Amino acid sequence: MSERALQGLTCPRCGGMVPIPDGASIVLCPFCDLRSVVSGERGMRRYQVPLRVSREQAQKAFQGFLGSNMAMARDLSGKAQLTEMMLVHLPFWSAWARGVAWAFGQQKVGSGDHTRYEPREKRAVTDLTWNGVACDVGEFGVQRIALQGRPLEPFNSDTLHRSGMVFEPVGSETDVYNQARSAFEGMVAQQLKLSRMGQLFARLLNLRIGVVYYPVWVARYTYRERAFQVVIDGFDGAVLYGKAPGNVLYRASVLVGSMAAGAFLAVDVPAAVLGAARDSDLFFVAALAFAGGVALMASGWRKFRYGEQYEFQKYKAAEPSLLSSGMEMLDVSDILKQVERFSR
Repeated sequence: MSERALQGLTCPRCGGMVPIPDGASIVLCPFCDLRSVVSGERGMRRYQVPLRVSREQAQKAFQGFLGSNMAMARDLSGKAQLTEMMLVHLPFWSAWARGVAWAFGQQKVGSGDHTRYEPREKRAVTDLTWNGVACDVGEFGVQRIALQGRPLEPFNSDTLHRSGMVFEPVGSETDVYNQARSAFEGMVAQQLKLSRMGQLFARLLNLRIGVVYYPVWVARYTYRERAFQVVIDGFDGAVLYGKAPGNVLYRASVLVGSMAAGAFLAVDVPAAVLGAARDSDLFFVAALAFAGGVALMASGWRKFRYGEQYEFQKYKAAEPSLLSSGMEMLDVSDILKQVERFSR
């Protein structure tokens, strides 16, 4: 989270937004000139993402989703009836940290008979961010959101409750802290990319935990007396989650096509390869073709079997991500300076 993202706190006299410069202990309200003392708070940090998408824009995004994929029923756009459009503020546990890591191991060099493993030392410093839903959202299907580029405003309970439905967070801050720490360390280890990892030393600096209330539009609709739902991002208008009836013709076409292609790959190709020669390398090719054909047929069957309903989910899991464009590779001396600076 950047320093510019937090705009300030609410003035206790007039309710205006009071900017708080870094390190300031006394701030002045720009609207009523009330002076306030700034002190550290040991409670949970709470923020909210502003609503930028109107009801009309959310309805357009909903209509766009209905015809966005061939796997949906062909007449869905014409026969779907919107029954409800409501605004919901969902809480998400969020964490921000500065990751510092040293890795010692081996890197694979060359190929074939010339393959060898050379010792390597890698080190990196990067900003990390992670979030996961803070309540039971099985009804909405949104497990994670993107906070990059979203301004975080001070939490205002009255404003949120007046605008829509607000869910409160549940769970332990200690559990969230451990989960975020484990996710960050795993992310740093993956980014270092050593063929053989010997030792890994990772440290998180200035790890912060908070709750972010995120606005989403929930559109509920019916199609042939069956109820479905679409969830739309209240900040940029993107569809986060949606369900729709499946396309029977599409399912049948996928099944027939995958079975025909899979049978050719699993039966005809191995027979032709093994009939041409008895070489062990060609046997490996035949086995690979057989496995690929079986996998293709299984994939087509799954699409047919479970394609009665189409389901879309933009973010699959609560994974950590990099705030910066890439990991910054540093010398040991630079890393020690970073550790000293962020540990103060």
